[in-house]
Amino acid sequence: MQHYSFVSLLQHALTGHRFWGPAWRKAEPRQHYEVVIIGGGGHGLATAYYLAKEHGIRNVAVLEKGPIGLGNTGRNTTIIRSNYLWDESARIYEHSLRLWERLSIELNFNVMLSQRGVLNLAHSQADIREGQRRVNANRLNGIDAEWLDAEGVRDFCPILNISPQARYPVLGATLQRRGGVARHDAVAWGYARAADARGVDIIENCEVTAIRTAAGVVTGVETTRGPITAEKVAISAAGHNSVVAAMAGVRLPLQSHPLQALVSEPVKPVLDCVVMSGAVHVYVSQSDKGELVMGAGIDAYNSYAQRGSFHVIESQMAALLELFPIFSRLRMLRSWAGIVDVAPDASPIIGKLPVGGLYLNGGWGTGGFKATPGAGWVFAHTIAYDTPHHLAAPFSLERFTSGALIDEHAAAAVSH
Repeated sequence: MQHYSFVSLLQHALTGHRFWGPAWRKAEPRQHYEVVIIGGGGHGLATAYYLAKEHGIRNVAVLEKGPIGLGNTGRNTTIIRSNYLWDESARIYEHSLRLWERLSIELNFNVMLSQRGVLNLAHSQADIREGQRRVNANRLNGIDAEWLDAEGVRDFCPILNISPQARYPVLGATLQRRGGVARHDAVAWGYARAADARGVDIIENCEVTAIRTAAGVVTGVETTRGPITAEKVAISAAGHNSVVAAMAGVRLPLQSHPLQALVSEPVKPVLDCVVMSGAVHVYVSQSDKGELVMGAGIDAYNSYAQRGSFHVIESQMAALLELFPIFSRLRMLRSWAGIVDVAPDASPIIGKLPVGGLYLNGGWGTGGFKATPGAGWVFAHTIAYDTPHHLAAPFSLERFTSGALIDEHAAAAVSH
């Protein structure tokens, strides 16, 4: 662990950081690796880090078709929580949240975790019943969860409009106080630096163009920087997972959609929690820079384009002003979109694919960022031992033939 004195930090600042070394090596691809991970986002980097740290597997390459951090990891709204309904989901997301809580120390890199609390609003009797059911389910799984009535919501978030004359009056909310936000690019950089320090090769601008197999077993990949042989290949390519898996002849039950978000001009601190509403379809938090960070549902059309549609922005602005009339004069600063791959039951696919030595961590839909540490942890175990980690076992591809689905459409809330 590196420690810098104030004088040292000042010297670096005054020299424009000219003498700072790169956070990770610009590795050149080798001919062979024990494990090749396709996708250099948070999940791929976390998987590589835990393979090296927890399982001693350091002959690992992470292949990213562009620069690190420009995919979904850098294109999300950074919300973290574990208050999912079903036991299987609650356990893996809670495992992830516990890793989040010590991740800055683990990586010696400040991921700027802010556990400011997440409110999921209820606007109808059906919302109340669903919310209270989820609170009880969370508590049975040892997850912090509270139910607040309308007055309790106002006390926790005073600027929220709880008028009974509202089109969708706020009747209550679930609250997870340990939920919050983290800095997305810091997560990518922290895992990249930590994985690199343990010998992992992070190879940017290296697109995989084919997955090679022989006799039903993976043998390596073809890339824009040459062929690479490997004993195991792990796919963690977010919205492009189905395209990559198809290179090995595997068809996945996933659909890819744009998921867009936007930020406002910065203002002084006014919102110190995360507010989500499924009925009016918006979620909002305030960044450390003062911007309101907002999102809504996925665009209905299938696409691999990192852009969204105006009608989604229009509807989420209407929802925002329904909940927060005080924001009516704010100007929007910019918008963007990521690509999410969604499974029929809104739960991920983690495990082995029907080709020997080929693995998938995908289908997280709109919940991928919050799962980053936990997904990397269980995926690394699955790859290292060629058998699912017990937290990942329910999320195998086989559930779509057995019928053991994990329907998280409700707890996925406003598609994030």
